Amino acid sequence: MLEILFAAAVTLARLPAREANQGVAVDAHAIYAVDNSTIAKYDRRTGKRVGAFEGDPGKFPHMNSCAAIGRELVCAASNYPATPMVSQVEVFDPQTLAHLRTVPLGQQRGSITWVDRREGSWFAGFANYDGKGGEPGRDHRTTKVVRFDDQWRAHETWTFPADVLARFAPRSNSGGSFGADGRLYVTGHDHPELYVLEVPKGGGVMKRVATIAIPVNGQAVAFDRSDAGVMFGVNRASREIVGFRLPPVEGK
Repeated sequence: MLEILFAAAVTLARLPAREANQGVAVDAHAIYAVDNSTIAKYDRRTGKRVGAFEGDPGKFPHMNSCAAIGRELVCAASNYPATPMVSQVEVFDPQTLAHLRTVPLGQQRGSITWVDRREGSWFAGFANYDGKGGEPGRDHRTTKVVRFDDQWRAHETWTFPADVLARFAPRSNSGGSFGADGRLYVTGHDHPELYVLEVPKGGGVMKRVATIAIPVNGQAVAFDRSDAGVMFGVNRASREIVGFRLPPVEGK
């Protein structure tokens, strides 16, 4: 286990959700649980399930995560565990959960697992695996983060530090989101840990500045943009959405 450089996150709330399997998104009014071809919407005030998107598994085999960005719900999707790896971004209306469009990315540096937007660019994580869903010549060590422009043209690429990659093994990076401090907060597939990374300009190797113990076992996570320092994740075993507050990460 990596050294926990800062105090553990504090659990704030738990919400039962049968779709809490792959990841979660959150906005000011709702929480969205993601499970491959399904997105379920839960009212933040009452916890009531108020809507759902039930996609065709043939068209939506693996939506890994979603993020509330602007007035849309932007989701990272792929053909996992099929190979060769093909990725796309699926966009939904968060009010109605109507599917708005697909952005095909084709074959990339791995299988897309998360999407975020920062300073006019799109950022995405591309997972590689040692076993199921992996391709020959790649393993967890070739997992990447890529910056795209608005036409989804790749411009910069980052790799993960070796100590974080070791915690991903034999799976990969499942979730990622930029914090208000400009750092990238990422999760793996299994461990109850959040890795806080500095992202150097122009690409290169990211630097781990903290590991935070969190009350979920990896998978995709999301910041609550209405309450700084609060994140949500999913517990697959209990099918729960979990909200938690992060400790401050000092320094820059």
